[in-house]
Amino acid sequence: MSATARIPAISRHLSQNANEDSSGAQAPNQLPWNPSSSSFPALKDLPPLPNAPAGAAWVWGEDDQLGRLNLLTPARVKASVAEIKTGEIIPLNLPLNMPEKPAFERETFQHNIKTLWEDVAFDDTYSLNTQSGTQWDGFRHVGHFETKTFYNRATAKDFIGADANTHRCSIHHWANHGIAGRGILLDYWHYAKTHNKLYDPNTSHAISFAELKACAAFQGLDLRPESQGGHIRVGDMLFIRSGFVERYYELSSAERYAAATRSHDNLCFAGVAREPQLREWLHDSYFAAVVGDSPTFEAWPVPENDHLHQSLLALWGCPIGEMWNLEVLARKCRERGSWTFFLTSAPANVPGGVGSHANATVIL
Repeated sequence: MSATARIPAISRHLSQNANEDSSGAQAPNQLPWNPSSSSFPALKDLPPLPNAPAGAAWVWGEDDQLGRLNLLTPARVKASVAEIKTGEIIPLNLPLNMPEKPAFERETFQHNIKTLWEDVAFDDTYSLNTQSGTQWDGFRHVGHFETKTFYNRATAKDFIGADANTHRCSIHHWANHGIAGRGILLDYWHYAKTHNKLYDPNTSHAISFAELKACAAFQGLDLRPESQGGHIRVGDMLFIRSGFVERYYELSSAERYAAATRSHDNLCFAGVAREPQLREWLHDSYFAAVVGDSPTFEAWPVPENDHLHQSLLALWGCPIGEMWNLEVLARKCRERGSWTFFLTSAPANVPGGVGSHANATVIL
């Protein structure tokens, strides 16, 4: 490398290292943050940002569209490939027509076959709502309620209307970056059943942090970050099985319809609680994404408009996966006695898209 070429490279290296302390930890006030840092500030140590709600972690750059997907660095993705032991493929996608009747008055999936040449060639067309079936909630899905801002200072005017910016917070940024890395599963549904903690996933059963820790201990996992001696690595993708999919297949078609068509105020689903300790853990673990098997990830309904969605999506830029099919994965993890795995997901490349079906696959 010539001396001229080395100057900008050295400058980038010094600028990047200035954002870290001697241990490689990210310094809170040095923006933008370096996603390759070894550890990151706790929720209580986030720097206040101009024109941002309290607790906003818009720290990866003024034009950032990826949020915590920035943590899926090439080095972390390469390291996660070590999770592949047998090469067994486990798709995590429910059929596109499941649920038969989506909740929240969302449209049902429609599939039509078009004849191109009779008896010889066909096309097909889909009509779907990306918030039903196995899905990713994108950053356009839910904003911060009080300030009406979305991730990294976007607003509704960026998405719809005459002045809309069709690319800001769009799902296609995730598609162009790619999603791959290490997943870690907490099979709370199995833990609850084996410990006589029975509940219906179509009720507002809230899974506390204490219960998640007990579930993890039952599986032989320590929910502390790896930097503190635990099993959680920066950039992991968290999976929580709450039993929705198993329960769905136990219900009749009429029971499924009745559960999905309850009024908005009466819709109930099991999911994680919103207690401060759990919220801090979700933030401070620096998951690249969180995933559940229920339609809401968090316990539903939400009291006092304190949606965890607004923290994860709008404030922290953490993708939320919902209605993922974790049934086979959970069984295989139990059989192996191992709860980590390699995951890849390909969101739809739709400029301006709000969400996407996950197109997700685990390789064991």
